[in-house]
Amino acid sequence: MRVYELARRLGMNSKDLVRELKELGVEVKTHSSSIDDQTGEEVFNLFSRPTPETVEPVVKEKVEEKEISSEEATAPPIQEVIITDPITVGELANTLQLTPGSLIKELMAEGKMLSINQLVSADLATKIAERHGFKATVIAHYKEEEVEEEEKDVPQDLLPRAPVVTVMGHVDHGKTKLLDAIRQTDVAGSEIGGITQHIGAYKVRDKRGDITFLDTPGHAAFTAMRARGAQVTDIVVLVVAADDGVMPQTREAIDHARAAGVPIVVAINKIDLPVANPDRVKRQLGELGLVPEEWGGRTLFVPISAKENLNLDGLLEAIHLEAEMLELKANPNRRASGTVVEAKLDKGRGPVATLLVQRGTLRKGDAIAVGLHYGKVRVLFDDHGTEAKEAGPCVPVEVLGLSGVPQAGDTFQVVSSEKEAKEISAKRQATSRQKVFSSSEKVTLEDLYKGIQEGKIKELNIIIKADVWGSAEALKEELEKKGNENVRIKVVHSGVGAITESDVMLATVSKAIIIGFHVHPDPRTKILAEEEGVDVRLYQIIYEVTDDIEKALKGLLEPKLKEYTLGLAQVRNIFRISKVGTVAGCYVKEGKIVMGKSARLIRDGAVIYKGRIRSLKRFKNDANEVPSGFECGLALENFSDIKPDDLIEIFEVKEIAPAL
Repeated sequence: MRVYELARRLGMNSKDLVRELKELGVEVKTHSSSIDDQTGEEVFNLFSRPTPETVEPVVKEKVEEKEISSEEATAPPIQEVIITDPITVGELANTLQLTPGSLIKELMAEGKMLSINQLVSADLATKIAERHGFKATVIAHYKEEEVEEEEKDVPQDLLPRAPVVTVMGHVDHGKTKLLDAIRQTDVAGSEIGGITQHIGAYKVRDKRGDITFLDTPGHAAFTAMRARGAQVTDIVVLVVAADDGVMPQTREAIDHARAAGVPIVVAINKIDLPVANPDRVKRQLGELGLVPEEWGGRTLFVPISAKENLNLDGLLEAIHLEAEMLELKANPNRRASGTVVEAKLDKGRGPVATLLVQRGTLRKGDAIAVGLHYGKVRVLFDDHGTEAKEAGPCVPVEVLGLSGVPQAGDTFQVVSSEKEAKEISAKRQATSRQKVFSSSEKVTLEDLYKGIQEGKIKELNIIIKADVWGSAEALKEELEKKGNENVRIKVVHSGVGAITESDVMLATVSKAIIIGFHVHPDPRTKILAEEEGVDVRLYQIIYEVTDDIEKALKGLLEPKLKEYTLGLAQVRNIFRISKVGTVAGCYVKEGKIVMGKSARLIRDGAVIYKGRIRSLKRFKNDANEVPSGFECGLALENFSDIKPDDLIEIFEVKEIAPAL
């Protein structure tokens, strides 16, 4: 029964009864605490019939119980708990059998203002555990490298594997056309604007063996995606058009390949064109350190034509030669691990990730930890869209069954169980949140004063939603480059999937515009955006996004004022009219005189008056404008000191948006 129920039976105040029970050694905290029925009846008898015969046994019994409990408190060993490092407030509260609220208050007393999802240091967690009577054993949580290398490979387990080749180069130099020719498909024909918008991974087999190709987008905005491609590749094929030569993105591709420490095979494309000049390409690349073998260097150069299928076999042979030099090997008989090449949220299938297996063999039913997410492989699809049972080293596959959409470039590992994968995911998410909290920008009075002294900095806030992570990353990196010291761009959020109501609400709070790339909002989201006045822009081609953002940035800058002269009139006579004032009889020498526009009166080269035209007449009729070569009568606002031969100049001032 509850204490307050017993108090009601006894006709006592609940607080008084709680105090009395504590004195008797009955463990209660509040009036809502529970006591067993037997003790309740004894207490009821005690307080309802307070005789010596009844008081003594109960009191004696409770005292004896109290003494026993105090002995038991010291006799048994202290309970042991295991604390992982790092650990969140919520996890620590659960481990110590506390409520999160009480633990947060205790942390506040320690001077730590932490929320339920933030991390507690191992030292502080141990101190709190000991305070509550626990002996804490701290175990360091997994490290990423330990998860990846939990199975050590021995040399005899390593078998030859296919090379992973990344195709790089300048936009429109024929990278995707080359892969089309090798794979005998037509990817470029389906791309909007002729530009590859996503990373593709394809496996090609010829008489010498398998090659896995990564096709990176050629647009300048996808620099980050090309860099990520170089990090997972063994060989880079640098495509350079024979009629165009080395371009800025060609240099970028070389830099990324060198940063990744991978060899480069140069494919000189479009040699079928009449203006093709392969020797010029060799000279230009030689200046960048890529010297052809025939010139005494180490770089393989292969002249090809993707359009005409010329010498493609020679290019594949060069790739195999480089692969032989690298002696590429992997262990297929272990748990799979590798890299996320691309990921998206499919409306019908849920999160879909393109994975490149780098070690081991990935099978249907495997439990995997992928970046911040986890899952169980429900279905595997190869690069032709056919369902597969497994994928070995250097095989790209599409995977269904993940808990969320990972980021392109995340690593994945197969673990022993889905429970373990979920635990890894939870820890990574907690660590990620902690990093976000710790890196949040804090504003102090000093910062505020400094900002006022330096002048107001304007920002354009943007939310990016794309169909795949690669596009979202590339858009974010490209847009953040825009702007200058007067105005800057800030991506407050980027994600994958359709534009949702939460995106609109975030845009409302942060005063941001929403960029949708290959995604659309649903009808409810559209209505909410209209009600909240949120600007939602939808795009299919990336350079259209950057063009529009540049225009928006220009609009944020203070406009420049430019004066345009409309006309010039000379005063030839003065008329003083009662109830009207001074009217100047003028001859329009240049341009036109326009009613209501700004005017300045010039006398002997000096500006005597600056104001507006109050009235304009042609003969006795009102006029809106009088062109050059005609006479007119005009009056100026609040000015009557007009003399013959004065010049009246009519002008207007327009605002011009400055260029970035």
